[in-house]
Amino acid sequence: MQVTAPAAALPFVQFKDVWLAYNDDLLAKGVFAVEDINLSVAQGEFIAIVGPSGCGKSTFMKLTTGLKRPSKGTIHVDGQPVNGPLKISGMAFQAPSLLPWRTTLDNVLLPLEIVEPHRSQFKQKRKAYEARASALLQSVGLGGMEKKFPWQLSGGMQQRASICRALIHEPKMLLLDEPFGALDAFTREELWCTLRDLQAAQQFNVILVTHDLRESVFLADTVYVMSKSPGRFVVKRHIDLPRPRDLEVTYTPAFTDIVHELRGHIGAMRKQGATINQ
Repeated sequence: MQVTAPAAALPFVQFKDVWLAYNDDLLAKGVFAVEDINLSVAQGEFIAIVGPSGCGKSTFMKLTTGLKRPSKGTIHVDGQPVNGPLKISGMAFQAPSLLPWRTTLDNVLLPLEIVEPHRSQFKQKRKAYEARASALLQSVGLGGMEKKFPWQLSGGMQQRASICRALIHEPKMLLLDEPFGALDAFTREELWCTLRDLQAAQQFNVILVTHDLRESVFLADTVYVMSKSPGRFVVKRHIDLPRPRDLEVTYTPAFTDIVHELRGHIGAMRKQGATINQ
């Protein structure tokens, strides 16, 4: 009897030879925002993308979510081609952008009022959805804050609520664009731990764009370094620090060695750019 080996699991996110020019004129001139992007992200993997300002990190996020279509190449998420905005993803940005006239609970519930199939069921399932939102808020330390308005919350609390809003419809992928960049160092590290615990519990994929190398090494399974524009991936660094990670790991030689290594790659690109500009 012949035993067939199980097929390898399909990547959750896959970019194949992806290039993007922002309009037809730039495409005709061969001016691209990102070029030759090839990427394979496993189910449940947490990746971080770092690089100099203007390298195309946010453009990569738009491509992943279907907000931008590639000029060349293909993108698949969860086995399906990306041809438009994804419903299976949640997003959070540097600015929490909570609606000031809505309570914390109602801000978190907002995606369920907009995204199908939840939208058509919202009135009937409101109590269940509110319970889900309250449990999510409790898990990030915002229990009892459901009736507070954004102006009554600190910046860190607002960002926690923003992450809850991104997760309320139970997406398979969370995309984070500099989510903690505007926060003080202590609050930022608290939220690293919040995100670490949420991802470990729910096993959703995460793509984090950040300028903070310590943040990328603490949180991610894999860190990608993008070149200056036109952006492309020039370094892939697996973070072989054991999980679960606590903040004490950030003071170890193994951690700081990885941060310095990544900083060296980015520094080399900056020097190369300065030489070219001269």
